[in-house]
Amino acid sequence: MTEQGSGRDRLRELLDAVLADPSGPEHGGPDLDAMAGRAFASPFHFSRQLRRGTGESPVAMRRRVVLERAAHQLGRGSSVTDAALAAGYESVEGFARAFARAFGHPPSQVPAAAAGTGRTDHWLPAPNGIHFHPPSSLWVDAGAAERPVDVVTDLMVAHDLADSRALLEQVAGLDDQALRHVHLPGTAVTPWDGEEGSVAAVLDHLVWSREVWLAAVDGADTPDRSADDPAALLARHDAVAPRWRALWRDVDRRGAWDDVLVDALCDPPESFVLGSVLAHCLTFGAHRRQLARLLLRLGGHHGPALDPTADPIMWLRAADPGAPA
Repeated sequence: MTEQGSGRDRLRELLDAVLADPSGPEHGGPDLDAMAGRAFASPFHFSRQLRRGTGESPVAMRRRVVLERAAHQLGRGSSVTDAALAAGYESVEGFARAFARAFGHPPSQVPAAAAGTGRTDHWLPAPNGIHFHPPSSLWVDAGAAERPVDVVTDLMVAHDLADSRALLEQVAGLDDQALRHVHLPGTAVTPWDGEEGSVAAVLDHLVWSREVWLAAVDGADTPDRSADDPAALLARHDAVAPRWRALWRDVDRRGAWDDVLVDALCDPPESFVLGSVLAHCLTFGAHRRQLARLLLRLGGHHGPALDPTADPIMWLRAADPGAPA
């Protein structure tokens, strides 16, 4: 988007206007009028030019790249408060909601992998390959720019993980008897997993399914199933959640939905199409989450996570009140 005869890279100018330092109110923050003013354009023409050049709105791009920068900083030792302030958020709570919605886990639980040296460990899905690149510049991933990211799939995975964590937090105060009481004898979600008539059994299978599929994709041995008390289940979930979301983002980035996984953990080994694996896990994950809610209500338990609908629309609105839903 270089203007003829001027030598100006207009797209670069637009990106500079979007991503100017957000750390203080004098920079205008993520306000569209302020960004357009920095680019010497009207908000209408600014938005149209940037969307035409990148496939992304100015506000959405700024929010995403700023969160990528925050993830990079958190992975290298920054506090959540400092990352929130550097990202231009007025409150740590608002930053935490936006971060959790984008990455699938709170900023206080940035995985160890984010402290590595890879340049992509803090990237979010983008329709244009434009990402934050430390210390303060951008990187354009040409491969990603060729194919839009399936944002809907990414949100479905994020909701699956967030809703699972809400249930695990809900049962944190239950005693062992309440967790292991079999309300529905003979209940089985899949024929190969056995009965799941108690809250503990359902939530254990919910976490275990992701652990074992990740091991199959990585070619690792069957993972240690570990304990299934509430604290252990929550710790297992928090360990697997960022890896799980990263797996499907990588599959999407590579367009590898039709790739075939040969699962050596099956006896005998069995092959699965990667796209069908995610569909399987989302389907039975939703089944188990709703089954856990039913079992908890049968036990007389109440709480915000036991809403029988667990509507993703409501989840998205709560995660980011300013987002359309």
